[in-house]
Amino acid sequence: MAQAKKMSLKDKYTTMTSDLAWDFSYKSQSEVFPLCDFEGIKIEDWSKWEDPFRLTMDAYWKYQGEKERKLYAVIDAFTQNNGHLGVSDARYINSLKIFLTAVTPLEYGAHRGFAMAGRAFPGVGAQVASQMQSIDELRHAQTQLHTISQYNKYFDGLHDPFHMYDRAWYLSVPKSYFEDALSAGPFEFVTAISFSFEYVLTNLLFMPFMSGAAYNGDMATVNFGFSAQSDESRHMTLGLEVIKFILEQHPDNLPIVQRWIDKYFWRGYRLLGIVGMMMDYMHPKRVMSWKEGWEMYFEQNGKALFDDLGRYGITMPKFWEKSVEEKEHITHQLWLTFYSVGNAAGFHTWVPEDSELDWLSEKYPNTFDKYYRPRFEYLRAQEKAGKRFYSQALPQLCQTCQIPMVYTDTSKPTERVYKHSTYNGDKFHFCSDGCKSVFDHEPEKYVQAWLPPHQIFQGNCGGPTIPDVLKYYHFSENDPGEFLHSRDNANWNEWKGLNKDDEAA
Repeated sequence: MAQAKKMSLKDKYTTMTSDLAWDFSYKSQSEVFPLCDFEGIKIEDWSKWEDPFRLTMDAYWKYQGEKERKLYAVIDAFTQNNGHLGVSDARYINSLKIFLTAVTPLEYGAHRGFAMAGRAFPGVGAQVASQMQSIDELRHAQTQLHTISQYNKYFDGLHDPFHMYDRAWYLSVPKSYFEDALSAGPFEFVTAISFSFEYVLTNLLFMPFMSGAAYNGDMATVNFGFSAQSDESRHMTLGLEVIKFILEQHPDNLPIVQRWIDKYFWRGYRLLGIVGMMMDYMHPKRVMSWKEGWEMYFEQNGKALFDDLGRYGITMPKFWEKSVEEKEHITHQLWLTFYSVGNAAGFHTWVPEDSELDWLSEKYPNTFDKYYRPRFEYLRAQEKAGKRFYSQALPQLCQTCQIPMVYTDTSKPTERVYKHSTYNGDKFHFCSDGCKSVFDHEPEKYVQAWLPPHQIFQGNCGGPTIPDVLKYYHFSENDPGEFLHSRDNANWNEWKGLNKDDEAA
């Protein structure tokens, strides 16, 4: 009896995708896939959608299993060897608090969104690719929780990330981005996450941040970053192929896709400001500045990408020039903001040391010494005099990105930007022309935004006082406030002192 010929990888992929398609007998395609048409995207041939990796499920589980074994071996070694004492400084842990409470829930949101897209797309190639990415995103959420939770045994502020994500005021910024995408249709969701976030912007999240983790001695975080980044390479390729597929299917798709790219570029750029703040202010040992990262990963790589997409009619995202102008300012303005409201955040804040101020002066020679260094020096003097500054007022938020109105006009760096639109007789406020443009196209969506200061004033966040609100957020009394007087810093100094005594003995 002749032995069956072994299938090639391409044949396996074809069998797994196109051969799974079937025709419906008692329901129409529009009834089975009702979300496919309402966004206005026109698809003429779903068979043209192919995963460029052509990854089959048996190969997928094999590769992912190998990565899991390596990752958890590192986590075990980290735990057994008191890896928390190997990081550069206890201040560094505060960036992990932001990552765990802001980014990890986004991975879970992406898992939900791609599961929805996999059900909503009629093409089997799109279904398989979306479902595989959904599994990836769930794995990322799990590995990030398992890795960073090692620090929960020793530091405050890491105990309830998903509850904080749903309630804490500053976490409404990443939450609103993903809920914007999750509440859209499948094509907009994939454009928002696979292309705008994964392909255009994710390098700014993973590359400088993970390099910073390595430089600060946090090898557990580095390993989950590398484990996730190998998946991100597939996601980025998928995101680019999705855009090309949609644009090649029908010319009417171009203006819709361009509008989505404009929207989610700006929304993603606003979201990544907090990553820039972590790079410039929260890593005791710094790899690169936000300005350098933006120039490398967007101005150079991003521009090359959009030059390539120019043959489809795609142009650079709207307001991209403004992002280039703001790279000199946004991280300083955000850190000053968090410093002033550090008593209501789930992490600690501080005035940078002199050497760190010198580094910022070097990296931002056009703006830092002129506009920001004098403020930090003043705040340090006030702190030494026992007058550590905390704002006693709730800020006005941008209706779209939900960031406090802290950004200034780059042509007038001492004046804040206030834009507004009127809808149904009510006035809504924005931090930029980019956010105003997003609102003006879909005002009926953004008037529903859950803005934390409004909710606090309405009595929906536990009570009228700061302790009431912090209890509502599940923050402990040790989570917020000045780092120098925190339990994290006291424990850190004690541990390092004991470690030195052990080494001497």
